[in-house]
Amino acid sequence: MDRRFARRAWQHLETLHAVVYFAPEKKAAYDAAGLKGGWMGYFAGRAAPLGPVSAEVVTAVFYNFHPAMVRRAIPDAWAFSSPERVLEARLEIVDAALRRLLGADLGALGDAAELCLDAASRCDAAGRPLLAANAALPAPDEPHLRLWHAATMLREHRGDGHVAALVTAGLDGCEAHLTLAGTGALAEADLRPHRGWPDEDWEAARARLVERGLLDESGTLTRSGAELRAWIEDRTDDAALGPWRSLGDGASERLLMLLERPVERVLAGGGVPFPNPMGLPRPG
Repeated sequence: MDRRFARRAWQHLETLHAVVYFAPEKKAAYDAAGLKGGWMGYFAGRAAPLGPVSAEVVTAVFYNFHPAMVRRAIPDAWAFSSPERVLEARLEIVDAALRRLLGADLGALGDAAELCLDAASRCDAAGRPLLAANAALPAPDEPHLRLWHAATMLREHRGDGHVAALVTAGLDGCEAHLTLAGTGALAEADLRPHRGWPDEDWEAARARLVERGLLDESGTLTRSGAELRAWIEDRTDDAALGPWRSLGDGASERLLMLLERPVERVLAGGGVPFPNPMGLPRPG
């Protein structure tokens, strides 16, 4: 098994996980939980497994959002609601969204859910705070929610490893966005509205990357920049392989086979937009 499997697994699991960010059901659920606005729902929903943490902690572990954007949501979210109530709302969103998107296929997820939970249980949480926080939550009873919970654990395991790679590469959150846009895989305009960095911060980050020889004046990666970005993605994939190697080639491939149909249904139902600020390409 090599890093290409980790990349394929991410594309499948991220597609399932990300319905919680784009589902129209999220507004009613987060409003009922007491949260104010879509971004407060995002930050509180993703951070809730950590408990009522500060804006500084959320900024650190999420990594690529401007601190002021986080502070507009955290810690106020914990005054309007509680992590426990937000976690309930998060599952309400996923339940409604997957029932709508998967329809009659919902009842056929049992094997995929248990296999995905098996893989997620093999993740090493050392140095991975978002994985550890989600792994401490009880797995839901219903198969589609168990699958989403496991997909979320594996997704955050990968994400924590990606942050470590970015830190090692010497890129801050804003610089990370510019190097991604510099690959041509995602337009800068698809990132800027969703991450909160003011124009002056983008331009200062661009100047730093040009000075390092990683970007040219047009915003395209130089050869050195492309090599560094490839190194980051390879290290991210390598760091994500642990649970899959532990699960084994046969079981891992079987899980991706079982996920093909639900992923296709999510895509067909518009459950995740493309392009998206996560940089997720369309699976397949």
